[in-house]
Amino acid sequence: MRNPLSQKITEVKPSGIRKFFDIVSEMKDAISLGVGEPDFDTPWRIREEGIYSLERGRTFYTSNAGLKPLKEEICKYQERKINVTFDPDKEVIVTVGGSEGIDIAFRAMLDPGDEVLIPQPCYVSYEPCAFLAGGTPVIIPLQQKNDFKLTAEEVEAAITPKTKILVLPFPNNPTGAVMTKEELEPIAEVVKKHDIYVLSDEIYSELTYGKPHVSIASFPGMKERTIVINGFSKGFAMTGWRLGYVCGPEVIIKQMLKIHQYAIMCAPTNSQYAAVEGLRHCEGEVQSMREAYNQRRRFLMHEFKRMKLECFEPYGAFYVFPCIKEFGMTSEEFATRFLREEKVAVVPGTAFGDSGEGFIRISYAYSLDELKEALRRLGNFIGRLRNE
Repeated sequence: MRNPLSQKITEVKPSGIRKFFDIVSEMKDAISLGVGEPDFDTPWRIREEGIYSLERGRTFYTSNAGLKPLKEEICKYQERKINVTFDPDKEVIVTVGGSEGIDIAFRAMLDPGDEVLIPQPCYVSYEPCAFLAGGTPVIIPLQQKNDFKLTAEEVEAAITPKTKILVLPFPNNPTGAVMTKEELEPIAEVVKKHDIYVLSDEIYSELTYGKPHVSIASFPGMKERTIVINGFSKGFAMTGWRLGYVCGPEVIIKQMLKIHQYAIMCAPTNSQYAAVEGLRHCEGEVQSMREAYNQRRRFLMHEFKRMKLECFEPYGAFYVFPCIKEFGMTSEEFATRFLREEKVAVVPGTAFGDSGEGFIRISYAYSLDELKEALRRLGNFIGRLRNE
């Protein structure tokens, strides 16, 4: 019988994030710290508008690129947050989550052999999406000594004549690392020098602690070569609404729209109406969620220090990335034993690339009570390991 499968898809590994989530879902009294999903309900104003949209019969297709009022609010929001002005009619497309934006950006931009620079550890989708689009992923291993931030020297060293796109995944999943204005400036210069493009995934831009998020698109000469990926899942607690957006150069957005038209048609209509309400009126709720995450972040860092578990301090997203190298086992082994012996699920660092070996990702998108119990169990577990 003829093989029904594409050779490309058989070469793509399944996501390493879901494995432990699936196991813990069948375990009694287990705690999962593995999924990057806000534990807050979507703000009521947003839910109410979504319900109202359904009651009004707004169940039709929207424009392929998205509702005009939503695109206009997205542009106002981006101007407020990252100080970049986009044209809602030409430089914005509303997508089914930020993940679709990543996929169609690569498919619109890459020819076979084009190289995509991907700093790792990072979100799991970049490498397979680049590969499936015909590109060649080139991994830049981020260094613990640099707090998992990307440097201009690392970018410069990785660029070849075939390089076309640099992925900039900050604030970072899984490390929580953020990039400051001073750290992004030299990278922007390297990008312009070599005439390449940036895919800047800013899905966690609402969740920074200390300094506000800075987008590389805001630097002189960078808007025309940057594709900004964002959405509502993380900052607005809207994961199940499946709504994201891309802002970028008209020449790229126009081609992305063709892929979106044929593969998706449009993002969910009631989600789009709900998001308009969120952008207009829910900044206070977003701030409250950010403050709660920050409280949890500080608690985890305090507990790690108390139990002498090495972990650099993250200032973005809702993850910590402690080092477990002292225990002489792989990340997979550590996570498996921790789940089996203490019934707590975390994600091995290697789920986010080989450079994540020796680390685990812990999400603090969970209640403080759950985190306190999970950290108590973690203390018991590493105490036993140190006595073995």
